[in-house]
Amino acid sequence: MVSTTTAGNDLGGAGLPTRSPLLGWLAVVSVMLGLFLIVTTEILPIGLLTSIGASFRISDGMAGLMMTMPGFLAAISAPVVTMATARVDRRLMLCVFVLLLAMADLLAAAAPGYWLVLVSRVMVGVTIGGFWSIGAGLAERLVPAESVARATAVIFSAVPLGSVLGVPAGTFIGDVAGWRISFVVMGVLTVGVLIMLRLVVPVLPPAEAMRLSVLRTMFRSVNTRFALLLTFLIVLAHFGTYTYVTPFLEQVTHASPKLITVFLLIYGAAGIIGNFLGGAMVTRRPRAGFGLAAGLIAAATLLLPILGRWDIGAVALLIVWGVAYGAVPVSSQTWFAKATPHAPEAASVLFTASFQVTFSLGALGGGFVVDGSSPATAMTLGGIIAACMVMAAWAHFVRRLTWPA
Repeated sequence: MVSTTTAGNDLGGAGLPTRSPLLGWLAVVSVMLGLFLIVTTEILPIGLLTSIGASFRISDGMAGLMMTMPGFLAAISAPVVTMATARVDRRLMLCVFVLLLAMADLLAAAAPGYWLVLVSRVMVGVTIGGFWSIGAGLAERLVPAESVARATAVIFSAVPLGSVLGVPAGTFIGDVAGWRISFVVMGVLTVGVLIMLRLVVPVLPPAEAMRLSVLRTMFRSVNTRFALLLTFLIVLAHFGTYTYVTPFLEQVTHASPKLITVFLLIYGAAGIIGNFLGGAMVTRRPRAGFGLAAGLIAAATLLLPILGRWDIGAVALLIVWGVAYGAVPVSSQTWFAKATPHAPEAASVLFTASFQVTFSLGALGGGFVVDGSSPATAMTLGGIIAACMVMAAWAHFVRRLTWPA
């Protein structure tokens, strides 16, 4: 889950020795790589769902718990870590969370039972909430002021790159060498990023602590409540369906494992396009941008059970879906930021927590539907929920609600 807000203006690297621009950009890249591995690890089970399930002889719905566990823990750890580590060096905390991620990947690779895989996913969840709550606002403390916008873009490129490169590559490795090797590779790469973070990221004194009272105040805003509602509906719709897109492509489209990998790669590439298009549109017209993304997701998921029986239909709808979902995180975060412009760090935490807990609920609910019915039914229900989000965004327009200056 992403946030484009920054924190730490009060420090801005004051008191730190002058560093070369090269070291600053290497630090930015190291944070981006950490987020890339976190995003990839979080959603990697989507491409490996059936193979992991077959290994432990569990259903697709039960295997979907691998997607549910990290989200719930991330939702809890985002605000808790932000407040509890207010006086701890941020570089140290980044390294701690990346080390935890490496341990989680290697534990999953060696797990003799499914329960240990779930333990590793709990560790992933803590890492997601902790690393995001700290790393999201570091760009302005790593590079000169004139380079902050570009550095922020580099950091958050980790999200679409995780879908485009990380998950398809991990799925390919799993198809060739087994799903356990995918997690071994992730663990080894994570150790490499840990070393890089330690070498190139400077000592970062903590920024001003976020107080729980600020979060409580945010809930009094009607715009914040709308942001929570819209995020809940669209994330529930997306992850209640996309988590089980691999079983759908296997059972309905009858695509081969290699073709599914190609489909996921195409979907991820479309997501990068959607990320930039959505970011440009939501800045000018937030309601239209968010509503359009939800409408396209609704159309894609409702049509998949009909047109997804053929390869060409499935890939066409996955492209539409990818472009639409690419715009969702930036649209959601923009709503939270516009609702509380006076507290950007708190907005970032609330966005992350709400996104992650709904992510988990979507994966969990979709699992029940898949086990009780079929992946096609999950797609239909997800499309209906996405359509409800479009109506909710329309209600915000009809009430002529505006954002604070």
